[in-house]
Amino acid sequence: MNDIEFRDLKGMVEFRKAEELQRAVWGEGDMPDPADLMMVIQTEGGLVGGAFADGNLLGYVFGFPTRDPDIQHSHRLAVLPSARGLGLGAQLKFYQRRWCLDRGIRTVRWTFDPLRAVNAALNIHRLGATSDTYLVDFYGEMGGINQGIASDRLMARWDLDSAAVAARAEGTALPPAEIIDRVRVPGDIDTLLDNDPEQARQIRLAIRDRLLGAFAAGLRISGFDRAEGEYLLSRA
Repeated sequence: MNDIEFRDLKGMVEFRKAEELQRAVWGEGDMPDPADLMMVIQTEGGLVGGAFADGNLLGYVFGFPTRDPDIQHSHRLAVLPSARGLGLGAQLKFYQRRWCLDRGIRTVRWTFDPLRAVNAALNIHRLGATSDTYLVDFYGEMGGINQGIASDRLMARWDLDSAAVAARAEGTALPPAEIIDRVRVPGDIDTLLDNDPEQARQIRLAIRDRLLGAFAAGLRISGFDRAEGEYLLSRA
């Protein structure tokens, strides 16, 4: 594969490609963000950035302004199944970091499913985001790959000019904070949903209780142990 270019999307043809990419990643039952909405939000100060190879869109990141001009909400990040393993998810996020810092935006927030270990490894371990906010059934009933289980989410906070995030952008890492607790997540929630949806729901409730209790006690997620599949919690 030739060199990959990271840049903002331009023109409705590319925005429609981003809409199609969402269907390929999340399934037909999940409602994609429409091309025209992404175009308008970009025009009004949001970010729709893509990873391109030979003119083909392989992945994209979509963020929009919040009530606080220093904070962007990152709504979607997706990479085509055929392009996984290239590190595009992290590269798109670091493109987003540069884009935001150039415009005086210091923090990016987004939600992700706490049961998805792959997402936790990217968001917490690779990018250096933290979380102390648990959102119960945030989106209500969903379709596609999210069908059949409550849409609980963690709110990730990415402090773009922090020492921890800057180190990860450079490919290094700072010593971890003192670990107070650990919370294990399943290695493959999709297979579990297919084979034993009731067990998946019970795991959802158990992890919900653990993390809500930890956050109420003043802890936050500060790391993710990929080998063990565990969130690492320290003092906020």
